[in-house]
Amino acid sequence: MRKLRVLIQDLLTSFRTILLGFLVLIAVGALLLSLPIAVRDGEPVPFINALFTAASAACVTGLVTYDTALKWSLFGKCVILLLIQIGGLGVVTAAVSAMLAAGKRIGLMSRITMQDAVSAPQVGGIIRFTQFFIKGTLLFEGIGAILLYPVFLKDFGPLRGLGYAVFHSISAFCNAGFDLMGIDGPFSSLTRYAGNVWVNAVIMFLIIIGGIGFLTWEDLCSTRFRFRPLRLQTKLILVGTVVLIVVPFLYLVLLEFRHLPLQERILLSLFQAVTPRTAGFNTADYGSMSENGLLLTILLMLTGGAPGSTAGGMKITTIAVISISANTFLNRREYINAFGRRIADDTVHNAMSLLTLYISLMIGGTFVIAAIEQLPVLPVMFECASALGTVGLSTGITPGLSEVSKLILISFMYFGRVGALTLAYAMASNDRKDSRKMPLERITVG
Repeated sequence: MRKLRVLIQDLLTSFRTILLGFLVLIAVGALLLSLPIAVRDGEPVPFINALFTAASAACVTGLVTYDTALKWSLFGKCVILLLIQIGGLGVVTAAVSAMLAAGKRIGLMSRITMQDAVSAPQVGGIIRFTQFFIKGTLLFEGIGAILLYPVFLKDFGPLRGLGYAVFHSISAFCNAGFDLMGIDGPFSSLTRYAGNVWVNAVIMFLIIIGGIGFLTWEDLCSTRFRFRPLRLQTKLILVGTVVLIVVPFLYLVLLEFRHLPLQERILLSLFQAVTPRTAGFNTADYGSMSENGLLLTILLMLTGGAPGSTAGGMKITTIAVISISANTFLNRREYINAFGRRIADDTVHNAMSLLTLYISLMIGGTFVIAAIEQLPVLPVMFECASALGTVGLSTGITPGLSEVSKLILISFMYFGRVGALTLAYAMASNDRKDSRKMPLERITVG
């Protein structure tokens, strides 16, 4: 028994534990959603659709094959909400939180796994950070529900309005994009509230708070919100977030929605600038958006949020490092610097590898699905980017896809949530180390 335990510990590295945890969560969610009690009419759904919904909820994506409000019963919606909450926190974070609540001792292996799960810089203080993470999540989700409740109380009544407020607050903070607004029309998302400033502001607030991550919030709190003493990563996240909201907003307000009245145009543009980086709610119809607008949204979806957040995608820091590296190269500087700090070469290598991998997967998935389904390339690319970035925005083609195409999107959602580096480290053998240094030979590029 002891040898078996040691063998399991050797096989289950922290990264493999993360991968396995999400697989188990998705499998359990799919089985629960396959039950007749999970469906409003009592007719079990095909397992591939239950699996797709479970993967989308656990990976906080929001792509769906059925409208959440119209298809699933109260039990099914509760399962989806639980999957969103656990998936948003991270399976490891949820497990460690349960152990802390039960008063159990957290071993070194659990601490290391937790560090890898939230991208923390060090193991020391990881339990304190976990507590900060959980308390902050409950606080912001609670604030969001309270702020949304007056609107939903008026529209849906006391009890139902409370349920709607809690559901949408958790979904927004976890950047999941699931909604219960199908009563206005299937897959309508938040188009009902396109002109409601209050709902737009609360949802955007929750999306941004969840998307920048609690590593960022911890750093902000520890420095009392002063910019200069912040860690370089925090500075890149904050500046990158502002840029990735302002630039798309200007394009959308000046070009995409220029035919609309000014107030409606500003609100639509701001929401559609915030939501693509993994949130998945929408107040505009992406099926009728221009090709330029769809392409901009694809780029935002692939970028994603911050490391250690509820968001997926390549992450803001990846794009920031690549941009800074390109600027350094073009200006023929030797070192890659930002905000008075030098960025390590291996960070640049990781960023370039991630960019290459995400683009390759998106193009490969687009090629295969477009060929199978005989669909135009751009809408298919949009769905692939949405799955990889764990966003959930859709042009409306997902429900009609074949099983093979749905499996591709499921794998993309899983990949986007656990992260490319987690997969790479999990597959790498601890014993396989190649220290050979080959002869150097230069080649010409560009």
